[in-house]
Amino acid sequence: MEAPTQLGLSSEAWESLGLTLRLAAVVTVLLVVVAVPLAGWIASVRSRWSVLLEAAVGLPVVLPPTVLGFYLLTLLAPGTVAGGWWFRITGETLAFSFPGLVLGSMLYSLPFAVQPLVAAFRAVPGELKDAARSLGAGGLRVFLRVTLPLSLRGVVVAAMLAFAHTVGEFGVVVMLGGSIPGRTRVASVVLFDEVQRLDYDSAHRLAAALLALAFVFLVPLVLLQRRIGRP
Repeated sequence: MEAPTQLGLSSEAWESLGLTLRLAAVVTVLLVVVAVPLAGWIASVRSRWSVLLEAAVGLPVVLPPTVLGFYLLTLLAPGTVAGGWWFRITGETLAFSFPGLVLGSMLYSLPFAVQPLVAAFRAVPGELKDAARSLGAGGLRVFLRVTLPLSLRGVVVAAMLAFAHTVGEFGVVVMLGGSIPGRTRVASVVLFDEVQRLDYDSAHRLAAALLALAFVFLVPLVLLQRRIGRP
């Protein structure tokens, strides 16, 4: 059992919290970049392809995280196209690495970024978009100048949900990243290991820290959700 240090948390717990927050920050930025155009296309296109894409994006909501983690671990192995390409460039495996965690976390948290954005984009009045088109604006210009500015609250909600969801991941990260200190050992994995060691005192302290962190992010998220749709 490791002696507690600052604020009752061990150095191992602090390292895992720092890695967790770094992972969540990187994933959130990348997800917003990916989710905005993806959600814009889903919200604007009425076809069977958009329905299939929206369903595929939502799969991680109902799919067990270990299933997604297993398939990612298989697809990112050095013998695969993606894993072999990454190994040739970096000399490291994509699985059991921080970049691998980023990729897996992006796929796992994708619906939590896309779905709020789709709802926000669809809530923009069609009359405003029609007015912009009547003035000669093309589809991309309408999206950038009308739809996106009127959906900024939805963008913020999507970013906060993606961040909070990434902080709480376990199944995907433990399957894809394992438990390598300083590289893939995030807070949820450390908490699981502490419970496995029957070190409940350390587990309580880390769980309380994660609970407080989640509450800090959920309060403004609830406030933003209540304001969406208000003038």
